[in-house]
Amino acid sequence: MRPALTVLCTVSLLLFACTSGSSASSQSGSSTSTGANLRVVNDIPLQGNTSRFDYQSFDTQSHRLYIAHLGDGTATVYDTSSGAVVGEINGVPGVHGLIAVPELGKVYATATDRNQVAVIDANSLAVIATTDGGDYPDGLAYDSEVGKIYVSDEHGGTDTVIDTHTDRAIGNVQVGDDVGNSQFDPVSHRILVAVGSKNQLVAIDPTTDTVVGATDVPGCQGAHGLAMDSDAQRAFVACEGNAKLVALDMQNMQVVFTGDVGKTPDVIALDPALHRVYVAAESGPLTVFEYSSGDVRQLLQADAGPNAHSVAVDPATHHIYLPLQNVNGRPVLREMAIDP
Repeated sequence: MRPALTVLCTVSLLLFACTSGSSASSQSGSSTSTGANLRVVNDIPLQGNTSRFDYQSFDTQSHRLYIAHLGDGTATVYDTSSGAVVGEINGVPGVHGLIAVPELGKVYATATDRNQVAVIDANSLAVIATTDGGDYPDGLAYDSEVGKIYVSDEHGGTDTVIDTHTDRAIGNVQVGDDVGNSQFDPVSHRILVAVGSKNQLVAIDPTTDTVVGATDVPGCQGAHGLAMDSDAQRAFVACEGNAKLVALDMQNMQVVFTGDVGKTPDVIALDPALHRVYVAAESGPLTVFEYSSGDVRQLLQADAGPNAHSVAVDPATHHIYLPLQNVNGRPVLREMAIDP
């Protein structure tokens, strides 16, 4: 595979300059937890069974948090302003990922049990269309510049491309096995994909839907979760196999930090205003890091609840949301805050 990767590098931007992966030492920068505390603000009762939840998507315009209730095949809609559940989206069997696109008035969700992507009207909360989602569709990314949704096909080794004008799948981009999360970087104008089998970040050019580069993520086993602060030029990768968070400088794609997180890390959330990254894990602890241009440090690690593997952050209040499938016999949305 090395010769093929070398060819890709000749057409890649500097952002993905085929680094062999010189890495910073583990826990580079300060990593000592501070005196900050994680506090439960509220446990909001949710509808449905005590079954698994997955990704969340926050719409800052409507203050709506969309929560994938994987085990029930539904998506819960929670209004963070009123503090109330305002709807339930049905007909999304095995829903893993979802993403709200306010400018289109739509929400896209992966109906993984049917290998489809459901298109949801944000006003009626009804499924208005479905299209092919590849093999085991998981997370989603949206590129507003070209009007496309990119779907991580975890088992298929591809990103499925959906045209948001027609809401139809228009192609697949081969990226490698065990596909993790996909994200859009508005600075490089690329879709970045975490690929677990290669422990790489793969770059897709959305104008041609071709892979234009890849970079290794040394110190990472099972690259899966992915989040980016494009303004700060930081990318964060959660590594399922060895319970690490790896931070990269997006200007040169060099590792600048490797830190410990909970076992089997899954979803990553960012609070760009506070320069904080939140890593949720299947084993329960939430690990919070603070980052700046030259440093990443662990702020705290604390138990967030059973199976707290999904996390979202309200950028207005900085409150943290984790759906928990079973707290005293019922599903709840746990709202938390960090006290200094």
